[in-house]
Parts: sequence; C-alpha cells; structure tokens
Amino acid sequence: MSAIFTIGHSNHDAAHFLSLLSTHGINAIADVRSSPYSKYVPQYSKDDLQHMLREAGVGYVFMGREFGARREEEACYVDDRARYDRIAQLPKFRAGLDRILGESQDHRIALMCSEADPLTCHRTILVCREIRRQSPDTRITHILPDASVEPHDDALQRLVALHKLEPELFGDLSSQEGLIEHAQDLQAERIAYTRSMAGP
Repeated sequence: MSAIFTIGHSNHDAAHFLSLLSTHGINAIADVRSSPYSKYVPQYSKDDLQHMLREAGVGYVFMGREFGARREEEACYVDDRARYDRIAQLPKFRAGLDRILGESQDHRIALMCSEADPLTCHRTILVCREIRRQSPDTRITHILPDASVEPHDDALQRLVALHKLEPELFGDLSSQEGLIEHAQDLQAERIAYTRSMAGP
C-alpha cells in the first residue's frame, strides 16, 4: 500500500518545519501552491525552500501547475469562482495524480501548501479527494503543526462535523459516504479561490 502525507508550512520557522519532516521520515516535498512565493514567510519562497530542503536531504518538486487551486484555465471558473470539480478533470491535474502515485511507491512524499489545518486547504479538499478516488487504498496522513498526525479518514469525519451534517433516512445523505462527499462539496465552495472583479 502506498502512502502520501500532507503538510502546511504555516508560519513555522525553518527548524521546526524541517523537524516535522524528519519526525515522519519525509524525503520529498511536492509543492502544490499555485504561486510558490511568500512575502510573510520568505523562507518558503521556492528558491529558498528548495535550498533549505536540499541541505536537509529532502527532494523538492513544484507541482502548482498540476495541482494549484488558482488556475489560468478559463474553463475552471464559474462566475469568477474556481470549481474544484473542473480543475480535477484537467489533463495536467490527472497527469499530476499519476506522477504522485507513482513516486509514492519509492518516496515518502508530503504534499505541501501554506495552511496549517488540512481542512482549510485545497491539498485536502481537492487533491487528496482525487487521490482517494483514483487509488482508494493509498494511505493519506496529514502532518499537523505540533508533529502529531491526522489520518485522512479522521479528517473527513471532522469535516462532516464541521458542517453539522446528520444522516437522512433516504437519498445521498443516508450513508456515511454520502455525508463525506457532501461535506467535501460544501468545503470546496467555502474555500475555493474567487478572482477579483476589480479593474486596473
């Protein structure tokens, strides 16, 4: 069974971030941010991050073109709001899934974005959802800021509770699987990127 981790760099200092990776044996980072730069935590801008990871013996690949949630493709937007279901069908995205699942056979990979809580990030609501659909047996684990972990199934249960969903007698919400799917749809609507309508 292959395994994939996720992590958010948040505002961690470099030493703490590296300790999180070391604690869980991560030897490769797939950066899924749309834009791999940060003016608030510059150590996580692409070049600085890549250098820091290289010094620690951790591989790095930028996969924002495949997995980023802020897309250039016009077809991914409805009323200027990104649609995760449309992003997930892009050829680039599907190719990214194949690559990550293949590389996970040989490396302990963490998908990295910025948010500390996996439920507020597209790495979970978009990317991990599609990983699970394509490869149901892949074990997904979220690394939390205090170095503890949250199994993906536990995160999904937390998401159902977050949206206060309860099972119904009939229909799509009568099963746990249906509740989880609906919770992910609701969260996608909540966190999806909205393009600014402001002109120059």
